[in-house]
Amino acid sequence: MKTNYDVVISGAGPVGLMLATELQLHGANVLVLEKRLSPDTSVKAGGINTASVEALERRGLLLAIHAARGPLFTSAHKDSGGKKSVYSGSVGHFGGINVPAGPVDKTDPLLRGRGEDGWYLMIPQVELEKVLFSRALELGVTIWRGVTVESFQENESGVVVQISGEGEARGEEVQVRGKWLVGCDGGHSLVRRLAGFEFLGTDAKITGRAATVKIEGAEYLRAGWQYTSTGVYVYGPMPGRVRTVEFDGPPADKNAPVTTEEIESSLRRVSGVDTIRITGISAGTRFTDNARQANTYQRGRVFICGDAAHVHSPFSGQGLNLGLGDAVNLGWKLAAVACGRASENLLETYSRERHPIGARILDWTRAQVVVMRGDPDACAMRGVMTDFLGTRDGATHYVKQISGLWQRYDLGDEQPLVGMTMPDMQLGDGSHLLEYFHQGHAVLVDLAQNDGVAVLAKEFGGRLKLVRGTSVKDTGIDGLFIRPDGIVAWVATEGSCDIKRLETALACWL
Repeated sequence: MKTNYDVVISGAGPVGLMLATELQLHGANVLVLEKRLSPDTSVKAGGINTASVEALERRGLLLAIHAARGPLFTSAHKDSGGKKSVYSGSVGHFGGINVPAGPVDKTDPLLRGRGEDGWYLMIPQVELEKVLFSRALELGVTIWRGVTVESFQENESGVVVQISGEGEARGEEVQVRGKWLVGCDGGHSLVRRLAGFEFLGTDAKITGRAATVKIEGAEYLRAGWQYTSTGVYVYGPMPGRVRTVEFDGPPADKNAPVTTEEIESSLRRVSGVDTIRITGISAGTRFTDNARQANTYQRGRVFICGDAAHVHSPFSGQGLNLGLGDAVNLGWKLAAVACGRASENLLETYSRERHPIGARILDWTRAQVVVMRGDPDACAMRGVMTDFLGTRDGATHYVKQISGLWQRYDLGDEQPLVGMTMPDMQLGDGSHLLEYFHQGHAVLVDLAQNDGVAVLAKEFGGRLKLVRGTSVKDTGIDGLFIRPDGIVAWVATEGSCDIKRLETALACWL
């Protein structure tokens, strides 16, 4: 049994698997440890945003994602006494406040040419996990299930991890070694705790429940988000999917099995409909609004990603996307260092770039909990927010947020594109820009046939893909240097190509 790896990852959820595929694609040797013997099938995220879709498209996974989606369930309103669904013509919600699609400014520079199929691609988290699991195995990632991390010790050359369990460890305590350890092991992360990360934030005020159920009396429920004096309930968008939120503090045991009786009682309390009967439950979970973030995402040779680095309420579906963004940012950098292509200084940019993104998401989710309360102040705030989100500026701001397209890293360049995720671009030969990222390369785009750009590209060999040609649309751009994670690191506007700045950017990131 092999026990030495470049990177050991604790956790085989979507974030851990995404990180593993990025690391392996970029040349690192990866071991993933997962305590569960089989994937988690509880009710979790139902979709991914535009930023995540583009990240998967850069790796050639979009067709597999679409194939895994299955039928799109948007007909819950048909079961609800024929009442109109609030999901019609909507781009999403803010604490249950419907955000209409009509006012969104699709000519906004960040949104132009994006979102033709919406700003959120619906796919159950368990199906996304299957796609990433298959991709990880295809790339050669080693995945051990039924394995528990017991402890680890860090030294100058790496991390020694003590594991045990029913899977590869075969009931005995075994040691595995990695140059680096990454905790993708969820909100109660053992890796985070053992490494000594601070985890600061605000305490829980709600108990939320989500389940897929068989329900009698659904005709008495309204589809969508409904505010009552005792909380909030949501029916849909998939038939049988119900959620409740009660402002009675956190659950006594968040991880105890969710029963039909519990869901039925909560739904009756919040909706005020005593004739509702829950006759079966296929999946259920609890959630709360505990909002915390690690003070940094790296301590020595230990990193944390996803819920291990930040936790918050699930409203607006930001958590999965935030974690995938962490993995995409860290993967290529850690592989470059582990394989000796870059100095460890590169790793400092992971926490520096991702921590501000996580902090903003926490505030975004906290604000939604405030507008969901049943008191007069919250009702007044819902009215104000409803008006704002119905405007051009409000709806457009909302779409930028939930799509993930607002995110910009501070790379020390005032050029508006630098630090942003590069959207797809159709080139004159019929190819698309995102296709050139499938093998994990950084991409240098030369739309002006500049000899200086070509000379620089040769110096970086296999680490850089040079794309020369023309753009189908007039972009006002002559050149782009784009990192492996899709982030623009250098731009040459039309008629102006600063080769010295390009050389600096290439040396910084490659």
